[in-house]
Amino acid sequence: MKVRGERDVNSYVLSCSTTKEAVVIDPAEPAAKILAQMEGLSPRWIVATHGHPGHVAGKDEIKEATGAETAMHVADGKLFLRSADRYLVDEEELEFGEFRLRVMHTPGHTPGSLCFLVGNHCFTGDTLLAGGIGREKPETDLRQQLISISTKLARLPLKTALYPGHGAVTNLENELRTSPVFQPMRQ
Repeated sequence: MKVRGERDVNSYVLSCSTTKEAVVIDPAEPAAKILAQMEGLSPRWIVATHGHPGHVAGKDEIKEATGAETAMHVADGKLFLRSADRYLVDEEELEFGEFRLRVMHTPGHTPGSLCFLVGNHCFTGDTLLAGGIGREKPETDLRQQLISISTKLARLPLKTALYPGHGAVTNLENELRTSPVFQPMRQ
């Protein structure tokens, strides 16, 4: 389920209907809103697509309330002075219930940007948004971000649903066809 935070950050709660184990992606504020969506669930992981403040603002409160482990990429941990119980690497998998959350390191928006894949659902953070990419910040390497998109995300199946860190949910087929990000690939 999608939870919109105060800074227009999309947070997501994924759960296994069999075991009730869950994962929180991009724990924004207000944390109370996310916690309310997790009633009856056992959160196992709290993961961040990147270390920008809005995407991790509720991390500590959710961890304190649930005891779930926090995880992100070490590059963003160092850059933004963020702590985590675990630092993730490319292609690692985190189990929750009967599912596996596959980690894809997609540097560019930040050095430690990550996307998370579960089946045909990809949580892209600010690496790829509907109709574009995350806003440029001083730490953004646009060239690297476009490489990450073309070598990782563009190779997923066309029907892959994309859940960005801001804005509307989309799918890869639509983005390949309409987004200016993919225009050079269409020529």
